[in-house]
Amino acid sequence: MLKLWPRTWLSALLLAMLPAISMAQFGVSVSVNLAPPELPVYEQPPIPAEGYLWSPGYWYWDADAQDYFWVPGTWVQAPQPGLLWTPGYWGYNDGAYVWNGGYWGPQVGFYGGVNYGFGYGGSGFEGGYWRDGHLFYNTAVVNVGTTHITNVYVRNVTVNNVTVNRVSFNGGSGGIQARPTAAQESYARETHVPPTANQERHVTEARSNPALQAKANHGHPTIAATVKPGDFTHGVVAARGAPAHAAAPAAHPAAAAKAEPAHRTEAPARTEPAARTEPAVHAPPPRPAAPEAHTAPRPAPAEHPAAPRPEERPAPAERRAPEPPARPAAARPEPPPRPAPARPAPPEHPEHPEPR
Repeated sequence: MLKLWPRTWLSALLLAMLPAISMAQFGVSVSVNLAPPELPVYEQPPIPAEGYLWSPGYWYWDADAQDYFWVPGTWVQAPQPGLLWTPGYWGYNDGAYVWNGGYWGPQVGFYGGVNYGFGYGGSGFEGGYWRDGHLFYNTAVVNVGTTHITNVYVRNVTVNNVTVNRVSFNGGSGGIQARPTAAQESYARETHVPPTANQERHVTEARSNPALQAKANHGHPTIAATVKPGDFTHGVVAARGAPAHAAAPAAHPAAAAKAEPAHRTEAPARTEPAARTEPAVHAPPPRPAAPEAHTAPRPAPAEHPAAPRPEERPAPAERRAPEPPARPAAARPEPPPRPAPARPAPPEHPEHPEPR
């Protein structure tokens, strides 16, 4: 039953709530006595289209499950041109960890010094800026991918997305000891815009996913980042060290690699015997002996066993005689023997050594 408070009590209650509202920055003020897990390491998915800004992932508290759950990083659209996103952060205060919600504003304010990566290195934002109603993206820290982006620039900054210390809270034992600057304190007094409806839906979807609870993923969520808020099925990125969906297909190339060499070894084994049936083409050992060896490579194998007695040149001479009778007759040094004994070449074998 709703109880109506006297006006004086209501005023006092609102005054007491002002610090909590200021600290929460449009988010629900949450106080937990358990430190949030370290930030997981993951890759930034490519920007879906021009006009999107990166909202880094963070751990949030589920009071029903009494556990932290991971809100994946995602690309979001600003509620209006000229606004930038200041991420939320956990701050240690009086023995408890208090959540300071994120907000939209013309400047990026203090977010606890937490290194969320991708332009949010702990102070300010190095991923882009607004000019004349258009976003300019720093491709040194923003994953443009194959998306056509008109306004880009490159400003090398210290990017430390892979560190041993991925602390996700400010203050306390083991927390980040960072304090807001004077400029950041002035930004906190500016007019802010709360998270968009898509960002709120993104948190709701993350809370309803049991795999994103810290007890289930042990700090390595399988959905560490998404392309668009609330979409946990298309273009999701897993944290490094988390079970990868590509692990199963990775076995296929290994099996294919084993099958490939088997085919390669069989192919040459069957082609070799075919090449050995033509020794006349590949077996011209007498080639270096004399240029004449090119004219009689084919009969060479038949007469090799019978030609060992003379040294080198008589063997090729004997090969020519049985094949073309006209060629021995056409020997340049002896024109007269052409007409007479073209076929009785065998009796003239002993006379061939004379032209030496």
